[in-house]
Amino acid sequence: MKSFLSFLTILLFSTAMMAQFKYPVARKTDQVDDYHGTKVEDPYRWLEDDHSDETAEWVKAENEVTFGYLNGIPFRDKLRARCEAVFNYEKYTAPSRKKDWFYFYKNDGLQNQSVLYRQKGLNGKPELVIDPNKLSEDGTTRMTQFVISKNGKYGAYATSKGGSDWNEIFIMDLSTGQNLPEKIEWVKVSGISWQGDGFYYSRYPEPKGSELSAKNENHMVYYHNVNTPQSSDRLIYENPDNPQQFNQVSVSEDEQYTFLTISDRGKGKQGNSLFYATKGSKDFKPIIADINGFEYDIIDNIGNTFLVETNSNAPNKKVMLFDPRKPDEKDWKTILPEKKEPLQSISSAGGKLFVIYMKDVITRAYVYDFKGKLENEIKLPGIGTVSGFGGNSDDTFVFYNFSSFSTPPTIFKYDIKSITSSAFRKLKLSFDPSQFTTEQQFFKSKDGTVIPMFITYKKGMKKDGNNPTLLYGYGGFNVNVQPGFNALLIPFLEKGGVYASVNLRGGGEYGEKWHEQGTKLKKQNVFDDCIAAAEYLIAQKWTNPSRLALRGGSNGGLLVGAVINQRPDLFAVAIPQVGVMDMLRFHTFTIGWNWKPDYGSSEDPDEFKALYAYSPIHNIREDIKYPATLVTTADHDDRVVPAHSFKYAATLQEKYKGEKPVMIRIDVNSGHGASNTRKNIELTADIYAFIFENFGMKI
Repeated sequence: MKSFLSFLTILLFSTAMMAQFKYPVARKTDQVDDYHGTKVEDPYRWLEDDHSDETAEWVKAENEVTFGYLNGIPFRDKLRARCEAVFNYEKYTAPSRKKDWFYFYKNDGLQNQSVLYRQKGLNGKPELVIDPNKLSEDGTTRMTQFVISKNGKYGAYATSKGGSDWNEIFIMDLSTGQNLPEKIEWVKVSGISWQGDGFYYSRYPEPKGSELSAKNENHMVYYHNVNTPQSSDRLIYENPDNPQQFNQVSVSEDEQYTFLTISDRGKGKQGNSLFYATKGSKDFKPIIADINGFEYDIIDNIGNTFLVETNSNAPNKKVMLFDPRKPDEKDWKTILPEKKEPLQSISSAGGKLFVIYMKDVITRAYVYDFKGKLENEIKLPGIGTVSGFGGNSDDTFVFYNFSSFSTPPTIFKYDIKSITSSAFRKLKLSFDPSQFTTEQQFFKSKDGTVIPMFITYKKGMKKDGNNPTLLYGYGGFNVNVQPGFNALLIPFLEKGGVYASVNLRGGGEYGEKWHEQGTKLKKQNVFDDCIAAAEYLIAQKWTNPSRLALRGGSNGGLLVGAVINQRPDLFAVAIPQVGVMDMLRFHTFTIGWNWKPDYGSSEDPDEFKALYAYSPIHNIREDIKYPATLVTTADHDDRVVPAHSFKYAATLQEKYKGEKPVMIRIDVNSGHGASNTRKNIELTADIYAFIFENFGMKI
């Protein structure tokens, strides 16, 4: 086939200086779409075909340019070695109990995947259950779930290949450690919920075309009996008339009830409906029959009544008691009323409710009885993020994790009767985290809204306006960006770096109202918040535009692409990772339709105008002096398909006329996140090398 590319050699004047590049020339077509009377060109539509030889050639040529540049950075290997060194420590998850056994994951330090162990009692000898590192030669097959049957006899586990969101489920006989013969395929957006000697799961039909980019529709719930083929599985629920629903089933701890949750985000609807069925019944009865814009989640059952977490007329969430004898929502009993602080999570264990509230993005943990009476607050060791507390109804203790940006995670054991906590497992690190500190600051956005931001740096650093600074943001889907430890920040902080994590509207840090202020026609608020954060960092002498980088992934990649179109003057470097870059076509790939409640859709005239106004691809201009830009994506990302990044990079390279590098790094056998430890370290080191090089720093 005649090549469509011009393969040109990179001309590097110096690895320490900005260079002038010639990129592979991507073929342009005359594809034009009509959106409500507006004609929109899409000349790189062909890059959406991930099976095309032409796309493969373009990917290969782009990686040759990018890795040629990265290979020429003299301190890249040094950064990679340091990232590897700081990441090389034992990592554990908190144990979870099933009968007499405690199950936990451990990573020796640099293992590509963490390994599942179990031990009898807290002081028993650990024994291997599954080592996911042996599931593939390159360590890119992950174990995404491991769920044990109530009787402790079986463990069902899900695996993902190469970072894909597609899962396969296998079943292990825990008495022998051997797998049963069956394999469950085409599983996505699914839990594993045991009831008896079988479990519920959700799947899609086998895709027609590319499984990594084809639209996913008709989500179905099945029940699988052990020792039977998938073809014998019993269909529990589907709704082909509404193919863009998510349908999932969960089971109460006593296995007396199954709960069906339905959301219809493909129609742009928030919230979910909720149904229940008694054990042995095939008929689901409504708790909430219609999707009314609110969320309803089962916490636990108290006999034949159900504790439900909801934001129905309570943007910060509340807990209600549903009694099937009085099903009308007006008759539900309030157990925990809505508070000023958002309810972040709630779980039950040992006959108690463990409730985490969040104030100014900092978490606090409390214990309540099932009637809603506050028993005590769990005192945390500092300002940071707490998680965990889940367990069984007969547990006498539970575990939780605590960490912050500058505090490594510690696992604590909480004794329910004595209401005391003790450190169960502390990390042993090769560096001293006490050298670093985190402070929280607040600033005003364009419309006067007060926005919080965490700033982490090395103690004793001079605040002279010249510090290399990395600004990170997300701002969407009700996601909370909270203080959390990441050892891979250390190599950046050690070089005098400042890490700023900003809590943008669109997240859930201040409840549903905060989320809504960053959705659909109000999405520009998110970009304004990020721009204000950059201006604040510069005004407060943390840094200056020649030493400021902006980084974000997924919805955060969209953030980076939109912001550098609007205010490129604020940044020296931009790192948009696995970003949603084509806001007019995102809903046409895999489960992109699921994002309509946040973004809106180009199918709606008013929402089209808002999307078109900020869509990263459609707002790249030739007259902008863009920051040095490193786009990152991966070939197995079937959540935000790489076509977004491909088309964005091709457009940016076509229109940008400056001398700064605007490149794309495309990983293989990886997905929406790095598929193993090695790839995570390599990606992080390359990002830091790109940032420091384009800050003009010598490392």
